[in-house]
Amino acid sequence: MQKHIPLEEGKFYHIYNRGINGEDLFREERNYYYFLEQYAKYVAPVVDTYAYCLLRNHFHLLVKIKDFNYPNEGLAELMQRQKWEQYPDAIKQFSHFFNSYAQSINSAYNRTGGLFESPFRRKIIEHERYFSQLVTYIHSNPQKHGFVKDFRDYPYSSFWSHLSKKETKLKRENVIEWFGNEEQYLRIHNLIDFMDSENEFVIEFD
Repeated sequence: MQKHIPLEEGKFYHIYNRGINGEDLFREERNYYYFLEQYAKYVAPVVDTYAYCLLRNHFHLLVKIKDFNYPNEGLAELMQRQKWEQYPDAIKQFSHFFNSYAQSINSAYNRTGGLFESPFRRKIIEHERYFSQLVTYIHSNPQKHGFVKDFRDYPYSSFWSHLSKKETKLKRENVIEWFGNEEQYLRIHNLIDFMDSENEFVIEFD
């Protein structure tokens, strides 16, 4: 398990975490949308997001840390808001995001203390051949954990966003290219029931 590795510019990571002692991160529908709103505010300026899945007590993300040698959408606004003179650190931005979300949950549900396990978990993804496998693994989680019988029915993942024509902040075109085209994207996802669950991407929480 990799909890302390740095988040380096230009590299891909599988980022995942859960609530403390398995506590629920999302208690009702509005929590999922607020999580994504706060993610867009704090994290999106420093990462490109390719896939995600939000489950009741944990989440998965596939991201690439942006290269700050080039202008990034939203970064100027983030720096102005935080009054930073240098580019923000991705790990710190995730921490700000988790703290902001936890404070809101604490306020809404009369709880105290931390909400997420710390430090958050991350695995570096170094080989392109794994990208499509990780996307399908992330999307399959609601079915794997029994939240739905069919992962396609789960509303809080990026599965349908990759096939939509609506505007999105996801790197949709890149994801479809990893699979070859939309038909291949669907075909490989249709094989999820037959995939070996003992693969490189399966993670278990301690």
